[in-house]
Amino acid sequence: MATTQEHDAGAPPSRLRRLGRTVVGSVSAALLWPRLKLATKAALAAGIAFFIAPYMPGSAADYPYYAPLGALVAMYENVSGSMRQGVQTLVGLAIGVGLAFMLFSLGSPSPVTVAIVMGLGVILAGLPKIGSGSDWIPTAALLVLLVGGHNPDQFSFGYLLQMGVGVSVGIVVNLLVFPPLHFKAAALSLAELRQALAQQLWDMGKALKENWPPEHEDWSRRSEALAAHTRSVRAAVQKADASRRANPRRRLHPRDVEEDYRNLRDLERLTFHIQDVTQVLSDVIWATDHPFVIPDGQAAPLADAMALVGDVLHAAEEEDAQGQAQLIEEADAAVKALTARIAAEDEHPGAPNAVESILLSLHRMLRVVKSGGGKRESDTSPAGAS
Repeated sequence: MATTQEHDAGAPPSRLRRLGRTVVGSVSAALLWPRLKLATKAALAAGIAFFIAPYMPGSAADYPYYAPLGALVAMYENVSGSMRQGVQTLVGLAIGVGLAFMLFSLGSPSPVTVAIVMGLGVILAGLPKIGSGSDWIPTAALLVLLVGGHNPDQFSFGYLLQMGVGVSVGIVVNLLVFPPLHFKAAALSLAELRQALAQQLWDMGKALKENWPPEHEDWSRRSEALAAHTRSVRAAVQKADASRRANPRRRLHPRDVEEDYRNLRDLERLTFHIQDVTQVLSDVIWATDHPFVIPDGQAAPLADAMALVGDVLHAAEEEDAQGQAQLIEEADAAVKALTARIAAEDEHPGAPNAVESILLSLHRMLRVVKSGGGKRESDTSPAGAS
């Protein structure tokens, strides 16, 4: 009971420390160079747009504050995203303005007309392929009704023109001022996942050589973490793919993103097989209702085979093609030797042998590697392409 009281008494400071670390981590992440670069470009685009805004023709010059808003709307982490988001925003604004003009026939703005505009705006926001522009449909309609006042024509013209100028400036700035390429992040993510899979095989191999139940069991709880890691790597590769579209810097930093996708798919297959081995081995060690066994005489050679497959994955980042081929041959020989040994002897008649299941997974992993999953990614882009 005393221990519980001491724990409760110390909980608030502990929560405060965790909160402090979370806040510091969030602030640090927000201040990373990509975010600072995006913020700098957004500030530059907004400043340029506001400088140009007073020179717009007619009544549009009376609404200069919408130009920097358009520049901010069009600022995205990649060029193709800026173009898509800017065009979608302008389409949404045009639909909203048209909706407001249609409802001006009902008379001056009133609670009823505002309600109708909002309802129809939300309905139209569900139109397909409008994307981020959907949110601007009811917003634009409401602004024309309430801010346009007695001059909806002039306001609508100025609003659309200034937003269009701002969007154009934002796209141009993002296109010309060091548009980001996220190739380096994708390559690092693929390499990190491959090393994480190799480490999982090494750790499971060590567990097979320890006295059971093994002292180290962290590996048995990594299955979901590996799946989450795989999802984050896919997101990184997709981000790299999006960053190269309409990006003039891609000619200076060429990279075969299709190969990244192929490597990603192979790593996803490897992750699936390693998760299966993790589950089988965990059940053999700790599950009381599991009928499978690993005979004592087969544990050590199975551990060696798992470690060799881990070496194969690790070698994709460290060894040359000849060294990789040699490691693949050694791992394949170890898997085949143990498979032949199991076929020749049966130390536990009637008891399902978990080694066969694990060996099948190891064989499938090596088949993925031989087909290209273990090869080093083509890194033709200079280190600065990030």
